Amino acid sequence: MKKLSTLIAVCPVLQVIGSQDREISALTFDSRNAGLGMAFFAITGTATDGHNFIQQVVDKGVAAIFCEKLPEHISADCTWIQVENSSFSLALAAAAFFGNPSHKLILTGVTGTNGKTTIATLLHQLFSDAGYPCGLLSTIENKICNKVLPSTHTTPDPLSINSLLNEMIEAGCSHAFMEVSSHALSQMRTFGLKFKGGIFTNLTHDHLDYHGSFAAYRDAKKLFFDLLPNDAFALVNADDKNGRYMTQNTKALIKKFSVGNAADFSARIMENTFDGLVLQLDGHEVYTRLIGKFNVSNLLAIYGAASLLGMKKEEILTGISKLKSAEGRFDWIKSDEGVIAIIDYAHTPDALLNVLRTIDTIRTHNEQLITVAGAGGNRDKTKRPEMARIAAAWSDKLILTSDNPRFENPDDILDEMKKGVPGEHYRKYLIIRDRKEAIKTAVMLAKPGDIILIAGKGHEKYQEINGIKHPFDDKQEVEQLFNKANNT
Repeated sequence: MKKLSTLIAVCPVLQVIGSQDREISALTFDSRNAGLGMAFFAITGTATDGHNFIQQVVDKGVAAIFCEKLPEHISADCTWIQVENSSFSLALAAAAFFGNPSHKLILTGVTGTNGKTTIATLLHQLFSDAGYPCGLLSTIENKICNKVLPSTHTTPDPLSINSLLNEMIEAGCSHAFMEVSSHALSQMRTFGLKFKGGIFTNLTHDHLDYHGSFAAYRDAKKLFFDLLPNDAFALVNADDKNGRYMTQNTKALIKKFSVGNAADFSARIMENTFDGLVLQLDGHEVYTRLIGKFNVSNLLAIYGAASLLGMKKEEILTGISKLKSAEGRFDWIKSDEGVIAIIDYAHTPDALLNVLRTIDTIRTHNEQLITVAGAGGNRDKTKRPEMARIAAAWSDKLILTSDNPRFENPDDILDEMKKGVPGEHYRKYLIIRDRKEAIKTAVMLAKPGDIILIAGKGHEKYQEINGIKHPFDDKQEVEQLFNKANNT
């Protein structure tokens, strides 16, 4: 329970109608969850407007309503708080309701197009292995020490974030690591949180369906660094031209990492194979099971963040050599016949290109590379032909297939993808709409020593079709096909 006056005190309020002495049992922005004694926040979203459900929550007995527009009828049964921005007020009130848990943790956020999940997950792994009790908020899963909780969003809503952070404190966590998405920033979900550090990975073509332009997408990411306090650090990728832009207005301590170039944290690749990387990192030779140049960048972000958070160099280097890839991130398995299948979440042109380039640096070119790729429905359409163009250019065979079509016709998505395949590559690609059949065909086409890349879904255990999530796991499909081949 929390006094309503405590929540009002942290919000930019225009006016209050009614008593501020009410006890608030819980907060909600979903009218379906509203109940007796709760405070309801009327949020104007992309699909619905919470202001349209105010009468419903009044009938359910809520104690207070935070809204931007007051209705014509003001019920005396609850207190009305008119605010400048309901989303902003929800974030601040959520933090206050749970006792500002982010102030009691060493919280580090990771933002960028690619690498967020890997960096956040491996930082959690590194600190946990070193004996620090940690929490994690990520695309794949949320963790409170070793307790695993399901994840539905890259960055949850403010109530969920603060509730989870509070659980971390109750479990004795000292550190927490979280992904910070552009959607979350534009919707103010992380406002009210105190970060000790922020990491910028890179910025490429993604989410333009939501943001409308690359500039708006970039500025949403930049907002994270604009809001960092002066006792925090801003660790940015110097190999991305947007790194400097991110820190233009930050008050935080700016540090940079780079692969091969001068920076606060830099590394050089000495060996790169399917068994892992050997790096020259901060004057030390380090072996890691992670693969590819993009993972060198991820490891530098991890090394830099751990250093800035006070972990000793020797402890970090030892820990890095033990790290395992995040699920669905360059996750590979090998059949008894020597066929290598790589499962990766790459669902943007840049991420797909990074994975294909990594494979290209390792392969002998005496084998064939078979790529299975698709594109999600109801998302940025402009990246579809570009992804197909990249996949065709770097692969010996390409199978275009369905990803998560959501509410779109899979055939329409595939038609848009195939427009990106240049004429000289027409003979090397197939379209197999059914993802299960596409993976099966790739395995059938593969000869001993060949490489199969299955891109787009990574860790996901479902395929979303017309609003229904059907069980589907790329890695499981490959494992079953490999096992079947081994037993015949």
